[in-house]
Amino acid sequence: MKKRGLLIILSGPSGVGKGTVRAKFSQDESLNLAYSVSMTSREKRSGETDGVEYFFVSQEEFKEAIKNGELLEWTEFVGNYYGTPLKYVEKLRDEGKNVLLEIEVEGAKEVQRKCPEALSIFLIPPSMAELERRIRGRKTEPEEIVQQRLAKAEREMNMLSQYKYVICNDEVDLAAELISVIIRWHMK
Repeated sequence: MKKRGLLIILSGPSGVGKGTVRAKFSQDESLNLAYSVSMTSREKRSGETDGVEYFFVSQEEFKEAIKNGELLEWTEFVGNYYGTPLKYVEKLRDEGKNVLLEIEVEGAKEVQRKCPEALSIFLIPPSMAELERRIRGRKTEPEEIVQQRLAKAEREMNMLSQYKYVICNDEVDLAAELISVIIRWHMK
């Protein structure tokens, strides 16, 4: 019988570089990772593909999934819903894959409540000024949304103690290597 895979939470404020760091350590095949694609009701950004970055659905479809208990966690942010499809995650873990959830802080709290065995990692920026530079550097959102993201990041930084590990994303390669080491340790 296959050993059930780990459930790994990678969280941190918007703009901290979760996707960039994940892309680096996900290349390590020895980690046996499966990236859990989240569901969202937000519009696709340029270059995004349905089923790769997110499962893009309508607000109505998302609300139906909530009502039917089909999500491991979900949250609403700036008028859009984000969540993790439960069946998808369970199927991957049962296949022995270590499932990586790249999710917001509120979602992480919900997953930790439902799955206390989850391995939780919080990625922090080297400074709030650097985080603001990264968010503005995307040039994908109006000023009002940038301000909302920065205010939310300030609140999220106060939740570090709820995570098993905290990694600073000052150097992408180093942050990715540290996360790889942590996952390998927990695979024993």
